[in-house]
Amino acid sequence: MGKGYVIGVDYGTDSVRSIIVDASSGAEVASSVFYYPRWRDGLFCNPAKNQFRQHPKDYIEGLETTIKQCLQQAGASVRSAVKGIAVDTTGSTPVAVDKSGTPLALLPEFENNPNAMFVLWKDHTSTKEAAEINAHAEKFDVNYLQYVGGIYSSEWFWAKLLHVLREDEAVRRACYSWVEHCDWVPYLLTGGNDVHALKRGVCSAGHKALWSAEFNGLPPDEFFSSLDPLLKGYTSRLFKDTYTSDKPAGKLSKEWAERLGLSSDVVIGIGAFDCHMGAVGGQIEPYHLSKVMGTSTCDMMVVPVRDMEGKLVRGICGQVNGSIIPGMIGLEAGQSAFGDTYAWFRNILAWPLENLLKSSALITPDIAEKLKGELIDKIIPELTRQAAALPLDEHNELAIDWLNGRRTPDANQLLKGAITGLSLGTDAPRLFKAWVEATCFGAKAIVDRFNKEGVPVKGLIGLGGVARKSPYIMQVMADVMNMPIRIHKSEQTCAAGAAMFAATATGIYPNVEEAMNAMGQGFDAEYTPNASTHAIYSKRYKQYLETGHQLEKNA
Repeated sequence: MGKGYVIGVDYGTDSVRSIIVDASSGAEVASSVFYYPRWRDGLFCNPAKNQFRQHPKDYIEGLETTIKQCLQQAGASVRSAVKGIAVDTTGSTPVAVDKSGTPLALLPEFENNPNAMFVLWKDHTSTKEAAEINAHAEKFDVNYLQYVGGIYSSEWFWAKLLHVLREDEAVRRACYSWVEHCDWVPYLLTGGNDVHALKRGVCSAGHKALWSAEFNGLPPDEFFSSLDPLLKGYTSRLFKDTYTSDKPAGKLSKEWAERLGLSSDVVIGIGAFDCHMGAVGGQIEPYHLSKVMGTSTCDMMVVPVRDMEGKLVRGICGQVNGSIIPGMIGLEAGQSAFGDTYAWFRNILAWPLENLLKSSALITPDIAEKLKGELIDKIIPELTRQAAALPLDEHNELAIDWLNGRRTPDANQLLKGAITGLSLGTDAPRLFKAWVEATCFGAKAIVDRFNKEGVPVKGLIGLGGVARKSPYIMQVMADVMNMPIRIHKSEQTCAAGAAMFAATATGIYPNVEEAMNAMGQGFDAEYTPNASTHAIYSKRYKQYLETGHQLEKNA
């Protein structure tokens, strides 16, 4: 048991990371990161319209580059002992494909068409379609939204599909089916050429595409075709069966085996979303909310099936059997902007550096560019230092963290952020402090919803970049929640989780729990709440809820 090496591939918003892991211990033996060049250059995106698209070539180039670099680092002995590969991605990040399962953007006539590319999770161009789906669902005796929290989001599969079909006639004519990023990469690696043979993961299908065993698959064609005739027939061109991520999607194709220098006996696992595999990489426990904190947050929980009988948690991103750990109900929630909030504020402050420094008559352009980079890198650390030193008062500046809409509880991507209590004494550290508190208040709203719906949150696990890099934010989180938060030791829990699933799909371990126990790296920090600070935050949290309610009422 446990012998061999596995590769975990983690597709994030800005980059893809691959790691090679020793399956016996979980020790990382090689890693590589590839930043998407087209995405980095802002191609095919329009932030003013909330349009965020990614080209499949970014994904393919990143996949090949990172795995090759990892294998080169690890050496020949490791290369020959690689048993499996598993992949996680952002989601819902679907793409229009032809009958062969090829994304339309890989065809010459669509290579520069954003509608033929992957529609990134944070793309909110389909808010109108999501609202129509929600209104339409009320007309049916069966509640087809019951397992996605009762509210369909513009960040999800069907809203994006309908929006693209409506917006682009050429794509509409060429599109045969629609595939999530996490399902497409394993299909690519296994050499798939018939979209009907593409194995879909229960993770993406259940949380974003309305698939449920209780519905015997997707909702019926009538549900979609009566919403818009453009959707007629799509259920028959999508899928009925789904698979948990401990199962194999197939084996590495001859083409990809040659490209990567691996054996065609390498097993490719069923894909899933990054935060779902990240929760496993972070050693999730029943009733403990695992918070993957990056550009956004994804909050994951697993609960024994018997404990969820008769329970439907309103306003979250779904509850799906087997979406995180096979045999348990996986529950997902999250915030549409977390690290993005801090990055946005940093970019506001960096405006003079980006726009004025290069025209300075006092320094050379080369020095200006270096100075800009140095100062931008120092903005968040210095804001953090000064914000942490500020006294806490219930009447401090107060922010609402809906800068990218609200994911949960109760998805509404049309909502906007706000800040109140400003005065001439308000400065950058005070504003930063308000945004940090707002993101933590948004996190507490999610915990409150789980508790209210009879699914108690018994502990918090912090995962991801923000959790590991910002003690200040994590202490605020613990104080706001009045609950300790443990920080997982691994810096790459999503890729590590993918490696655990790869080890299970190959048969190295009989189930995900054993892989997680053997390969998990444990925790190396814990933040405990301060009672006096929590008392003040409780008052401010009430103000946050009241202010948010007024904003939503007037939206």
